[in-house]
Amino acid sequence: MFSYRHAFHAGNHADVLKHAVVVQLLRYLGQKDKSYWYIDTHAGAGAYSLTEGYAAKTAEFETGIGRLWERTDLPPLLADYVDEVRAMNPDGSLRFYPGSPYLAWRLMREQDRIRLFEMHSTEIDVLRHNFRDAGRRAMIFEADGFEGIKALLPPPPRRALVLIDPSYEDKRDYARTLTCVEESLKRFATGTYAVWYPQVTRLESQRFAEQLKRLQPGNWLHALLTVSKHPTDGFGLFGSGMFIFNPPYTLAGALKEALPYLAETLGQDDHAGFKLEHRGD
Repeated sequence: MFSYRHAFHAGNHADVLKHAVVVQLLRYLGQKDKSYWYIDTHAGAGAYSLTEGYAAKTAEFETGIGRLWERTDLPPLLADYVDEVRAMNPDGSLRFYPGSPYLAWRLMREQDRIRLFEMHSTEIDVLRHNFRDAGRRAMIFEADGFEGIKALLPPPPRRALVLIDPSYEDKRDYARTLTCVEESLKRFATGTYAVWYPQVTRLESQRFAEQLKRLQPGNWLHALLTVSKHPTDGFGLFGSGMFIFNPPYTLAGALKEALPYLAETLGQDDHAGFKLEHRGD
C-alpha cells in the first residue's frame, strides 16, 4: 500500500484532466461569499519538483502539462488551469507542479478551510512542510482518508468539494471508493464529490464508471480521456476518468470544449479520444 509515490506521475495526462476539473470546481464554489471546505482523501505531497527526484526520472509531465505549457490556443478551462501552474513557475520555466492541495490553497479565500489526509510516511512529512505556514485554515491528518472523512461530513458551512483519488494500485481501492462515496452522500447529500480513476485493463477499472452511476440516479458528470491504445502487456495507464457528483451546471459546457482539445494534444496514437456524459437532477 505504501509503495505508491505520486511524484513519479506528477503533471502527466491524468493530472491534467484531474486538476483542470478541480480548478473549475473550486472557482465555482468561490463565486459565493459563503465559505466552503476542500477535503482531499489522498493528498500526496501537495507539490512536486519536475527537475529532480522521481518526476525527473520518469518525465511523464512532458506528455501532460508539458504539451500545454507553450500553447496559446487553450480553451478557457485549460487556460485557467495552466495559469495556476504558471503561478508556481513565475520565471516561465516549467520546474514545479502543483498537486490538488496546492491548487486548492491558492484558490481558497480567508473564510475557506482545507482538510488533507495522507498515510504515506514520507509524503505526509513533505505535505506538512509544504503547509508549514498555513495556520489553522489547513488541517493535515496522517490517517486513512476513506475512514477519516466520516468525521468531517457534513462540514460546518454545508458547502464542500471532496476529492477522492487513491492510487488504485490495490484493487480494493475501487470498492472502498464506492463505499466512501455512498456513505458520504448519506451524510452530506449536497456536497460536490470528485472521483478520479485510472483507465487500465483491470476489470475493476473498466466497470467502475457504471458502478458510480448507480450511487446517485441523477446530478452527475463523467469525463473520460483516453490517450493511447491498451498496452499489449496489460500494464500501464492509457487514460483516466473524472466522475463528479453534484457538479456545477457550467462544467459540462467547459469540458465539451476542452476534452476534444486534450484528446488531440495529449493523444499518443490513433486510439486517443474522450467521452463526456452528464445527467441532471
